[in-house]
Amino acid sequence: MRWRWFIVLLATGACQRSPAISTPTAARTEASAGLDACRLESPGADALQTPLQVCRGDPLNPLVAAREFYDDGLYAEALACAARASALSPTDPQAHSERGAALAALGQMQDAQLAYSRALALNPDHLDALLGAAHLYAVRLPSSRDRDELAAAYSERGLALAKLQHEEKMATAFALLSAMAFNDLGDSQRAFERAEQALQGDPSNGDARYERAMALFELCRFSEARRAFNALLNDPDHQAHANHQLGLLLEREGKFRQAEKHFAVARQLAPEDFPEVALPSPEAFRSELSKAVSELPADMRRDLAGIPVTAEDIPADTDLLSSEPPLSPTILGLFRGPPLGEACTVNPDEPCRSVALYRRNLARTVRNKDELFRQIKLTLLHEIGHLRGEDDLELAARGLE
Repeated sequence: MRWRWFIVLLATGACQRSPAISTPTAARTEASAGLDACRLESPGADALQTPLQVCRGDPLNPLVAAREFYDDGLYAEALACAARASALSPTDPQAHSERGAALAALGQMQDAQLAYSRALALNPDHLDALLGAAHLYAVRLPSSRDRDELAAAYSERGLALAKLQHEEKMATAFALLSAMAFNDLGDSQRAFERAEQALQGDPSNGDARYERAMALFELCRFSEARRAFNALLNDPDHQAHANHQLGLLLEREGKFRQAEKHFAVARQLAPEDFPEVALPSPEAFRSELSKAVSELPADMRRDLAGIPVTAEDIPADTDLLSSEPPLSPTILGLFRGPPLGEACTVNPDEPCRSVALYRRNLARTVRNKDELFRQIKLTLLHEIGHLRGEDDLELAARGLE
């Protein structure tokens, strides 16, 4: 089994995922302010195709040559030999998997997706193809719900098969990819469990330690998350993200000066991932929120009649812990109460239903005032969806994740 290339890739920190910056969703997903070197887009469909070179390896065994070239970092040569191998043996899933690995390394992501799909169509249980496909969708491609769900499906299938086949190192690699995918999907409990599995197989793996720390944060286990992120401050691959997360934790405690010190370090270490936040004043934010409400369609304004829409700084612990599992600390908004048409529990101290939007969390998702206003409107639409009885998956299907 060719798991070695993937294990080395993770161990060297060659592919770091995007930072934990909130996207327009009430359920946490991670998205990048900018793509890292491992998240490459494919060239346009109309780009001219350059013919592949002739395979310079053993002409009688181009598959072995493709593996050797790949392991040496000679990806164009690896692709040439993998293409020859797949031409000579079009029903061999290993040949298509090798081709997918080389294509992904060269940044030809659409072709890599097709190569892995072909390998898995030939053999859905092919471990190398499952590992390569899971890595492609979890790490190399920009995060989206569809891609993250594919990554989770591939990595979970691979994990089960690797355990059955006693491929322990591959099982560790699959567990880490599952942790990444589940964290991106907001399934923090499963992300935590898979990160723990990965650490059992490789206790010093920085990526697994980071995924575990992120899962603890999302599960609102804040004291454990603080210890986990503090332990990553000297990890060159994760120290920017660790500082950012520690800033978020301190901010929750009202320690804004200490939080800003960590945010500043994160900006200095990774300015593209953690740009300067243009935090609007509370008054300016309330003004933008009022304007967004006034511009909603008439039917939505009718549904909101009598329902308070408030501007708050960050989510309170009581709100986050009101559900099981807890809500993400980075949610952009929150609908409290039952959907329309369901009976309310009478409580004279608080309204039956209410909507809150969070100033600091929203400010971190945008670059300027215009983007902030658009994001406020999207978040309002999301929360009105909950008011009308839609769940997060239904909202995601409508593009309101």
